[in-house]
Amino acid sequence: MNAALFEAIEDLAKTKGIPVDYTLEKIRLALLSAYRKQFGSNSVRIDINKEKKTVRVFRVRTVVAEVTDPRTEISYDEAHKISRRYEIGSTVENEIKTKDFGRISAQTAKQVIIQGIREAEKDNIVREFERKREDVISALVIKRDDNTGDVWLDTEALGDILLPRNEQIPDEELYVGDRIRVFVTEIARGSDNDPIINLSRVAPGMVKRMFEMDIPEVADGTVLIKGVAREPGSRTKIAVFSRDPNVDPVGACIGNRGTRINAIVEELRGEKIDIIQYSEKPEEYIASALSPAEVLEVEFDGERTATVTVVGEQLSLAIGKEGQNVRLAAKLTGCKIDIKGVKLR
Repeated sequence: MNAALFEAIEDLAKTKGIPVDYTLEKIRLALLSAYRKQFGSNSVRIDINKEKKTVRVFRVRTVVAEVTDPRTEISYDEAHKISRRYEIGSTVENEIKTKDFGRISAQTAKQVIIQGIREAEKDNIVREFERKREDVISALVIKRDDNTGDVWLDTEALGDILLPRNEQIPDEELYVGDRIRVFVTEIARGSDNDPIINLSRVAPGMVKRMFEMDIPEVADGTVLIKGVAREPGSRTKIAVFSRDPNVDPVGACIGNRGTRINAIVEELRGEKIDIIQYSEKPEEYIASALSPAEVLEVEFDGERTATVTVVGEQLSLAIGKEGQNVRLAAKLTGCKIDIKGVKLR
């Protein structure tokens, strides 16, 4: 069993990237838990030798004058039959051979080892996804529920994961064979220790992460993303700032003839994206956030409340259809925004 066990562990390390030592420790703990049920909580030692490829189990008992628990104790006279070097308080170790397993049969031991390997695999998946938390990954649609619109995605090495309809972009239809990008929002563990991974295509973080991955100036830190406000499937406002005065942050994100931003818009099923210039000055930031409307004046009525004045003809543009433009601007800047229109003489 030892040779086959170590072969399986080495195969896991090669194919799934699970460290050998990590898997061996999982197996050691699993075996320790199983054997302690028979021999007592502190009376078993598991020795795993990676070089010799051996797994050995030792029963550990304390030498006592009078035995009260034969699972964990051995009498002084019995210990002396093994070796005269043992004294009261010494510990005696005896290797447990397969034929001496008692209630823990070889088959049970095998199942414990298999379970240990499975736990290592689960932990490896969770660790892999934890590295991907708040990241965008590519996935293939492999199954669709036509009644609910839910789809199952093949994320390659990370397994198959459900993408519920409410985490898909409104009005988009995903079908088997579609390759899409999704945002990893959360990783947790279920009651059976299985990893639970939540994916989304509607989280604001998805747009931010796509800019970080797809725009070179954002990826290298030259251009910073200072805020994102999103209404999935409809419109997003994203504020950018350049750390290099020679780099236009808005132009960098748009790209030559819109090639960079168009690729992101296409992935988001035509969602409009307003890229605005961030400013440390709240008045300038709010004015930019209300783009494409032209702002005449921004006055603060309180710490987070501003009144914005626009030309009367710009009022509907500043507010936006069903109030969307001003609503997104308020989310982006963190300010309550009231808009009024005036007529120019």
